[in-house]
Amino acid sequence: MSKAEKSARNAWRPKASVIFGSAVHLLAFGFGTGLMSKGPGTAGTLVGIPLFVAMMHLSLPLFAGLVVVLSVFGCWLCGESARRLGVHDYGGIVFDEIVGYVIAAAPLLPVFALNRHGLVPGLIAAFLLFRIFDIWKPWPISWLDARLHGGVGIMVDDLVAGVFAALVLWGLLLI
Repeated sequence: MSKAEKSARNAWRPKASVIFGSAVHLLAFGFGTGLMSKGPGTAGTLVGIPLFVAMMHLSLPLFAGLVVVLSVFGCWLCGESARRLGVHDYGGIVFDEIVGYVIAAAPLLPVFALNRHGLVPGLIAAFLLFRIFDIWKPWPISWLDARLHGGVGIMVDDLVAGVFAALVLWGLLLI
């Protein structure tokens, strides 16, 4: 989908009462952050920060399992929200950004287990890297974004952007 098509698709905005009146929309819209007129994906990604901070105390297997559960749940949630709105991958649906950020920040888990002083710079680096990959959409992210539909299509490009950001962050942490 071209940028012009996405812009036209997102010109229509659902009423806040619709989003706040439904648990599906409320979660898919990142507790309302997706209603922002400018940068809903960026605002939604901010919701991922406290989620990651809450999850970083989990064991690695539990953390990974919860990411899988959130990802699978997100496929249903984003798809259902889009279906109810009648618009595929509406820009205000930001649950995919939230989970993508958690993946992007995952390399910080062992760092914070040893030294919590780098928490804020690490969270900011994960945020910036994730937003770069989510907006830029290098291959295969752009390829997946163009070919997958429904809830899976909404989620997968952000999950892969999170993996790309995590790999870069991991490399930076090794320096």
